[in-house]
Amino acid sequence: MKPLFEGGEAGRRHVADQIGEACRGIGFFYVAGHGVPASLREAVFSKAKEFFDSPEELKRKSLYSAASGNRGFIPMKGESLDPTKAPDLKEAFNIGLELPADDPEIVSGARFRALNLWPEVPGFKDTMLDYYNAVWSLGKSLHCAFATELGIETDFFDDKLSRPLATLRLLHYPPRPAALDEGQLGAGEHTDYGCVTLLATDEVGGLEVYSRDGRWLAAPYIPDTFVCNIGDCLMRWTNDVYVSTPHRVVSPPGRERYSVAFFLDPNPEAIVECLPGCATEETPAKYPPIRGDDYLESRLNPTYEKSGLVS
Repeated sequence: MKPLFEGGEAGRRHVADQIGEACRGIGFFYVAGHGVPASLREAVFSKAKEFFDSPEELKRKSLYSAASGNRGFIPMKGESLDPTKAPDLKEAFNIGLELPADDPEIVSGARFRALNLWPEVPGFKDTMLDYYNAVWSLGKSLHCAFATELGIETDFFDDKLSRPLATLRLLHYPPRPAALDEGQLGAGEHTDYGCVTLLATDEVGGLEVYSRDGRWLAAPYIPDTFVCNIGDCLMRWTNDVYVSTPHRVVSPPGRERYSVAFFLDPNPEAIVECLPGCATEETPAKYPPIRGDDYLESRLNPTYEKSGLVS
């Protein structure tokens, strides 16, 4: 990523072309030279483990609910990313954009705007907010690359990602048990909902990506990189020029797995509609315009209906 920041016009175009090739193909790519300190990444994983090792009673004090604005603790088997299969064998913790209690959207009860639910883990809040802001900044830089590759203004996405419905998600997968419910995985087959996902993983592995020729490919662990993938919202914005690829997590036997995902969804009022240049007479716009918050709600509800975490 360094040429995107330091290589001038030629560097930005070079990185954008590489990213665009991946986005139009497999839909996944790795980002190195991203500027997020290794010490911050390590601190996030350490605090995540500290939280997930806590007693269930403590974790449930910040339980996810329909009123929590997509924030808080999702218990083991509390989510079905593939609603046709058994619940996922994982637990998670979601953190959204940090807003003050007197923010107009908090006061009015706007959808997906809520105060974050901070657990009783020393240093957890400060660590997570530092990381949230770092990967949010990186995600905005990636959108400059997307815009460059798509031939639109490089700042097109700036005002659409200024107060995003972005979620930082901590994930813990227990060792795979000998007996699983039929079709049960660590995370069921799914595509991500937002624009782009920035995923930090440990060395355990388990992420698999569905290739265009119908094979599940293991995504290898590469130290100090982010695994990035296009989500359904950006695929919709580009009229399917960029590809949101199905993926899943197959938890390895005998080992715990931790990962940290940042899902960059647009501002709630951002209108997601076909970008200039992404429709032609042969490939007209496929999707009607939709607000960012309407789109997110349409995707989240089916994920939690089985668990009763939303109604």
